[in-house]
Amino acid sequence: MVDVDLRKLRYFVAVARELHFGRAAQGLHIAQPVLSRQIRALEVEFGAQLFRRDRRSTELTDAGRQLMEDAPPLLAAAEALRRRVSRSADAGERPRFVVGFMPGITVTAAVRALSARRPELVVDVVRTSWVDQAEVVRDGRVDVSFVRLPVDGRGLRVRPMFEEPRVAVLPAGHRLAGAGSVSMAELGGERLLQCPELVPEWCGLPEPQGQRRAWPRPETVEEKLEYVAAREGTVVLPLSVAAFYTRPDVVRVPIEGVAPNRVALVWAQGRESPLPEEFADLAADLLSGVGGRH
Repeated sequence: MVDVDLRKLRYFVAVARELHFGRAAQGLHIAQPVLSRQIRALEVEFGAQLFRRDRRSTELTDAGRQLMEDAPPLLAAAEALRRRVSRSADAGERPRFVVGFMPGITVTAAVRALSARRPELVVDVVRTSWVDQAEVVRDGRVDVSFVRLPVDGRGLRVRPMFEEPRVAVLPAGHRLAGAGSVSMAELGGERLLQCPELVPEWCGLPEPQGQRRAWPRPETVEEKLEYVAAREGTVVLPLSVAAFYTRPDVVRVPIEGVAPNRVALVWAQGRESPLPEEFADLAADLLSGVGGRH
């Protein structure tokens, strides 16, 4: 059995990402010979060569690729453990339970229900985004997180909560702004202002006509709506998100024939605390039918 040294593992990940010992050492703020010795020591501990090196290149061996697949989740779990222990120490006698949530998802009822059932807890909430909605669980910032699927579920328990329709958000005065509903085909030619992976039905639609100045892809809902209002394109959002960010210069139109947005609660696999499961049961009871009420 190998007792894994997390410091050496972090050094390994840095080299594996850079595939260059000098750059990795610079990023770690250590001398390159020190880094080389630590990697050799790690190879001895595992009994396997992790890198092939010559004067021109550094590459991972099969063993190195396997370790690179497994190491980041292990490091994230260790960081999550550190955060939870530190959080408990900061809270004093009352332990904290932190709930993450995406825009448009109201968690007040579930949080109040847990607080009433567990008065010994301090229950906090943290707003998340498309970028970090699952990562906040892995790194220990929250205990559970309401996410909008799909997410990378590695190392997570995923409990479905509810579904809700998705809508196209268009500038006021757009040719389709007054429609009762639209199809994806009718949106062809519009510029999608979000990651296409979030709207797989967009694949194959015609590209926008004409030249437009290059925009950075907006990350927040607020940024996306600014670009929509400026007639730079459209976004497809869950109905609750579009309703929450109602403004007079954009309109929302239901989309025909697209899958609903699915909301789930996630938490770290392997945690022995009963609280995530208990909170999930409370939330499931309180949120059942939410999607149908919009």
